Amino acid sequence: MNNNKPNLSFWQIWNMCFGFLGIQFGFALQNGNVSRIFQTLGANVDDIPILWVAAPLTGLIVQPIIGYWSDKTWGKLGRRRPFFLYGAILTTLSLFIMPNSPTLWIAAGMLWIMDASINVTMEPFRALVGDNLPNKQRATGYAMQSFFIGVGAVVASALPWMMTNWFDIANTAAAGQIPDSVKYSFYFGAVVLLVAVGWTIITTKEYSPEELAAFNQQEQTQAEQAVSAQINFSKGGSVFTVLGLAVLGLVIGLNLEKELYLLAAGLVSFGVIQFIAAALQAKNYTSGGFYQVVNDVFTMPEAMKQLAWVQFFSWFALFAMWIYTTSAVTSFHYGSSDTSSAAYNNGADWVGILFAAYNGFAALAALCIPIIVKRVGLKLAHALNLILGALGLASFMFIQDPSLLIWPMIGIGFAWASILSLPYAMLSTSVPSHKMGVYMGIFNFFIVIPQLLAASVLGLILRHFFQNQPIYALMLGAVSFVLAAVAVLRVKQS
Repeated sequence: MNNNKPNLSFWQIWNMCFGFLGIQFGFALQNGNVSRIFQTLGANVDDIPILWVAAPLTGLIVQPIIGYWSDKTWGKLGRRRPFFLYGAILTTLSLFIMPNSPTLWIAAGMLWIMDASINVTMEPFRALVGDNLPNKQRATGYAMQSFFIGVGAVVASALPWMMTNWFDIANTAAAGQIPDSVKYSFYFGAVVLLVAVGWTIITTKEYSPEELAAFNQQEQTQAEQAVSAQINFSKGGSVFTVLGLAVLGLVIGLNLEKELYLLAAGLVSFGVIQFIAAALQAKNYTSGGFYQVVNDVFTMPEAMKQLAWVQFFSWFALFAMWIYTTSAVTSFHYGSSDTSSAAYNNGADWVGILFAAYNGFAALAALCIPIIVKRVGLKLAHALNLILGALGLASFMFIQDPSLLIWPMIGIGFAWASILSLPYAMLSTSVPSHKMGVYMGIFNFFIVIPQLLAASVLGLILRHFFQNQPIYALMLGAVSFVLAAVAVLRVKQS
């Protein structure tokens, strides 16, 4: 591969990644407060997971589309920066509107719009690192993004508490009204997002398509060969549609858990997408964006296919942790599943501290990861960090004193920072530069798919095999981290 891009300075990389601080403010405020907004506006607890399905599905659809468009874009602002700007403006508006939603369904609709807007901004940021940095600096670039993600998550997650305790803004309101502490947190986050993304737009230049082509002449030839492959979409469509209908029949016939409807719908949808691609292929309508993205899914470089398994197992572990840590800690360490009890609420508060801690440790880990990579290489560094995450999750089963659970957060922080950086560094060296955006978007599939799978089958597994004890979800997460570590060692890199 002929890649002679000049090295960038520390501050150039800092400026290029600084916008991620703002993006994380948006994500953290969304993740930490949207359920609260839904419940305030009248949602039942059982309805919240369905309302939240919008977020991963939005990313699944939006990211590859934005990646494809940004690969094809070049104008006064460049290639990726127009999407930074448009996405940041839409996200800023969404952050102002969301806490003022008058009804539940407006709030649910705003979640779709806000998540789509954040994805419009975020996806090209991943591609920009691959565009601007030479191979040897990409781990540093993605680790810098992880640093800003960690800092943004800690600060933004604490904003409502800070508004109440530092600025004496009310954290309660009349029934059906969003507290002012939440509103002002969203307003502040909106300003931070717009300023941070704007800073990256102003201070960062991009290489033109011609310059990138000159840097990556060998990549171009390999990419053209990959695109020419012919895929039998009709066969794949038939397999996935029949499989999805079979799952649906079993769920209805055996009266299985309703979460499995999500799995059936996903399988059928993927089959339908392939049937549409087959119809376009038969009519030779293969130049459009829809067909190109679907074709790229099936013609991924070999290293990307191998990295997909790494992402799948890594994110399955993360979703197991995010979904079940509160119930695991409150029941296993505090001995209560009664949501009205003091023990339960003390445990839930402590989980909030633990989550803030692993994000803080991730910010520090992001500074260490480039050093580790220089010593042992990308693959071994990521495998070691995933093992640290596995040890962190597994230790919840053996630590009795909940105050000691702060220490496993170090390992989880290293794993989190590594997951947000090193797979992207490996991917960026394995895909053609002129398709960096669309492949980064497709890579998001292997974040969303384990999320949807965890939402649909993890509860079923716990109920039928582990007496519905949530602590075992963390053990399954630890096993999944180990499988990801093994999978990354099998990745073939250039």
